[in-house]
Amino acid sequence: MTMTAGTTVSLEIAREVSPYGYFVTDGSQDVLLHYTEIVGSVKVGDKPNVFLYYDTEDRLAATMRKPLLELGQTALLRVADLHPRFGAFLDMGLGRELLLPYKEQPELKQLRPQVGDSVYAVMTHDKQGRLIARLAGEPELAPLVFHAPTAWQNEWRSARVYKSLQVGTFVVVDGGVLGFGALGMVHATERVGLPRVGEEIKVRVAFVREDGRVNLSMRAPKHVSQGEDADVIMAYLRERPNGSMPYSDATPSDIVTAKFNMSKGAFKRALGKLMKDGLIEQKENWTYLKKQDE
Repeated sequence: MTMTAGTTVSLEIAREVSPYGYFVTDGSQDVLLHYTEIVGSVKVGDKPNVFLYYDTEDRLAATMRKPLLELGQTALLRVADLHPRFGAFLDMGLGRELLLPYKEQPELKQLRPQVGDSVYAVMTHDKQGRLIARLAGEPELAPLVFHAPTAWQNEWRSARVYKSLQVGTFVVVDGGVLGFGALGMVHATERVGLPRVGEEIKVRVAFVREDGRVNLSMRAPKHVSQGEDADVIMAYLRERPNGSMPYSDATPSDIVTAKFNMSKGAFKRALGKLMKDGLIEQKENWTYLKKQDE
């Protein structure tokens, strides 16, 4: 038998060495089962199931405590601490933590998980054979999720971010009593801010696809968000000199998104509403508050 960190095996208790604990063996290799890692009571000759890990001195050790995941498995783990050089430390249920190195996290710092977030992680080995985590992706999550029910249409639900890209934010929508959850995506034009990996966000189910995945939005339906977007534009104009801004329905979409955090379509709808209400006017690609609003 090969002893591999991250796995649970049945090993015989060979001897007790006070004040440390018991040594367990597979017949060719012995590892320490410290007194503090014993669950219940044991004696020499017993064959308990133990989880193998590396201690703080990089020595293979054993525990009878059950981790939240094992080698190759995926689990949702809470970020317990951050280290400025190494990465995030994840609580894996053993009173010790699993490192999620920075190289396994997004390059953009604002997309990296923070303390208190929870990330979908896979336990793996680094080049030295030590236990580390990497972020779970679609291949690991897909077998664990279910098809979203059509009853979710237009509902607001909680979701956990597992990947954030320029095109959109990818999440697992909370399944509640149904189980693990369902896979979904928030398109970049439907985001509010830039959610980080591990962050819990509120999303509206815009469409339940035939494959059971969902298209999501962090915005209210158009007839509601149109008024909210109009309020944002009005607040901006009221703070501007002479109540004017160099933005109009001809402004490029990337500038609109960067300045107002809304899609070009939402921006044009909100402008249209304000013009219909007689609150603003446009001249030569500028937008102005109408005088009667002052």
